[in-house]
Amino acid sequence: MTMISVRDLRKTFPIKKHAGGFVGSLASLFRSEYEGEFEAVKGISFNIERGEMVGYIGPNGAGKSTTIKMLTGILVPTSGEATVAGMVPWETRKQLALKIGVVFGQRTQLWWDLALIESLELLKYMYRVPDDRFQHNLNTATELLGLEEFLRTPVRQLSLGQRMRGDLTAALLHDPEILYLDEPTIGLDIVAKAAIRDFLSELNRARQTTVLLTTHDLDDIEQLCPRIMVIDHGDVMYDGGLSDLKQRWGGRRQLIVDFASEPDVAISELTNGNLEVISIDGPRATIAFDRDSLSAPEVLSRAGAYGDIRDMSLQEPDIEDVIKRMYAGKIPAGV
Repeated sequence: MTMISVRDLRKTFPIKKHAGGFVGSLASLFRSEYEGEFEAVKGISFNIERGEMVGYIGPNGAGKSTTIKMLTGILVPTSGEATVAGMVPWETRKQLALKIGVVFGQRTQLWWDLALIESLELLKYMYRVPDDRFQHNLNTATELLGLEEFLRTPVRQLSLGQRMRGDLTAALLHDPEILYLDEPTIGLDIVAKAAIRDFLSELNRARQTTVLLTTHDLDDIEQLCPRIMVIDHGDVMYDGGLSDLKQRWGGRRQLIVDFASEPDVAISELTNGNLEVISIDGPRATIAFDRDSLSAPEVLSRAGAYGDIRDMSLQEPDIEDVIKRMYAGKIPAGV
């Protein structure tokens, strides 16, 4: 079942003309003049099926937040079509609110001076969550996110990690079918990040909740999202599997070779345009090679000329390196 459908969605913002001097500034209070337009989202199209966890990534200003705001109904697109849970977001914003949950890493929907449990109880009444369902969801979140120790603490006194766990709970009290997450682990320590990732994985497994995640933390993507969409300057550069992205455009792989003893020092002569001996540490040599021109067995065969090989392991390129190459223009857009 398709939960999010987007067709040629665009959003353009007018660029206000700068009025210099006092007179110009005063005049701008009474009239607005514009000198052009900025296209934040440039005709993107995609489908997201029920239960998918999709990473939506890109640099600041790429169009990620603008897309999310259109899909929640906060912004009306300049042109194009979109449906979320069968509804047009900007036409049915109130009805859609019952179907979606939203977490913004740098904002909160909790009441600053209330205890966390009091904020959650207020949201229960706002969303008209039945008592038994509220208690079940609260108990689940308390167990998986460790809320018990700070449920009665005012929100303003919570640490960033505690507040984020509270916001996640708040977003899920009404059993939304779709969850939008905008930088949910920003600024969190390793323990807090792990707790949130585990919770999201369990939520997706148990309820088939559809998740659209925007983040700069690529560890979030690797651990949660089998599918990623890479966006830059309003265009979708890539939409597909994370493993396929690494396999097809990962650049250099690394072969770690363990010899029976220290290899012949001449092994450094292997280095050429497609292959590089990065390091030799006792009997271990690390060799980087271009996946487009060499295979791992070929590299291993060449290394075997410099000593008896006892073991080997292959390391795929890090996703962060892949994305950096993509932004640098080394990977064609639209693939």
